[in-house]
Amino acid sequence: MAMKTPKLRRRFVLQSVAGSLALPGLSSLAAESTDRRTPLMATRGAGVGAPRFVAIGNLLGFQQKAFFPETVGKEFEETTLLKPLTDQREHLTVYRGLDHGIKGGHFAVHTFLSGVLHHESKHRADGNVTIDQFIADEVGKQTRFPSLTVGSEGGIHGGCQLSWTKSGIRVPPITGPAELFERLFVTDPKTVRQEKAKANTLQASILDSLLEEANSISSQVNREDRSKLDEYFTSIRDVEKRLQTRRQWVDEPKPDAPFEKPADRNTVEDLPLLYELIALALQTDSTRVATLEIGGSFLPQHLGIDNSYHSLSHHGNDEEVISKLITLETYQVEQFAAFLSRLAQIEDGDQTLLDSTAVLFGSGMGNGNSHTNTDLPVVLAGGGYATGEYKKVESKGPGKIPLCNLLLHLAQRMGVSAESFGTSTGTFA
Repeated sequence: MAMKTPKLRRRFVLQSVAGSLALPGLSSLAAESTDRRTPLMATRGAGVGAPRFVAIGNLLGFQQKAFFPETVGKEFEETTLLKPLTDQREHLTVYRGLDHGIKGGHFAVHTFLSGVLHHESKHRADGNVTIDQFIADEVGKQTRFPSLTVGSEGGIHGGCQLSWTKSGIRVPPITGPAELFERLFVTDPKTVRQEKAKANTLQASILDSLLEEANSISSQVNREDRSKLDEYFTSIRDVEKRLQTRRQWVDEPKPDAPFEKPADRNTVEDLPLLYELIALALQTDSTRVATLEIGGSFLPQHLGIDNSYHSLSHHGNDEEVISKLITLETYQVEQFAAFLSRLAQIEDGDQTLLDSTAVLFGSGMGNGNSHTNTDLPVVLAGGGYATGEYKKVESKGPGKIPLCNLLLHLAQRMGVSAESFGTSTGTFA
């Protein structure tokens, strides 16, 4: 017994420290880490022409009959929900048949960018990492923010769950234009920067102690505990890498603000400004990866509709309710279209920022009324995906193409050397 007691005590310390450090630390550090010592960042005009990626998802999907055309190819009809995209038609591709083949309704919407249910991801090498974090882990070191996650912490089933790390941690969102503006353009006072530097040093010291403790018992644990220990090592290495690079930006000034700090209003009225700030983040090369989730805090009352978004989604085929849903969904598509137009107006070397940026738009919910997560609405614009086509792919049987195949292709176009992602069966042809 005397031989086992120290080992058990040390394992407990390891679990306690890792739990308190890695879980909250990963998501916040991921939003502010970078490695400036790259050839790209050492040149004037760094970031010009570099590939970018943005993903936009909503919580409750879109009305399929009003979204998907009937005619495939370049001659597809402008459906009610695609009509706002008329001006950018040649810069996008609409897909039907892409999904992850999973069930779960509201509790599976978080798989939109991963293809993997969180509760089934524990023993996967990359967990339920989402494509934005998968990309940011490889290319994010070139910018101040490896990625930006924007959304809300209110609404149905908790806050934004669009982004997840390889360690299985939900990336908490930046919740409004005021906070996003501060991240992008407000440089901390010197005293605050000094406090952050001290905090970074303290966290680095804790990590060193944690690694020493973990290494000291690594050869003494059984197979089950080895698996747990490996998970801790993964989390620790992730935090260590990001902490090391984060410190290099503490004293670097941010870009000049193009306007005064905005005030938060509500998700509906804030949506255009959130899109504008994301466009500016890309233009200033503050980040090359961003996500935006339109969640349960999107209140139709601000569009003159006296119902909740969630209750409207359970329309029971009531035409009046569906009409209200299409009104708010049209607004969402209109703002997406305006974002594409904004990117198309920004010069990025010899091309536009839209040419440099692949923008994925859709939802992890296929049909909110029946709670299905198949047949997802997917639009991909800019960044080399400007076909001007509607593509309908095989959605069932041996020829089914998983959405993860397209996500893998996106990662590869961003420069990530990977042969698989999530539940992919290959890359998207």
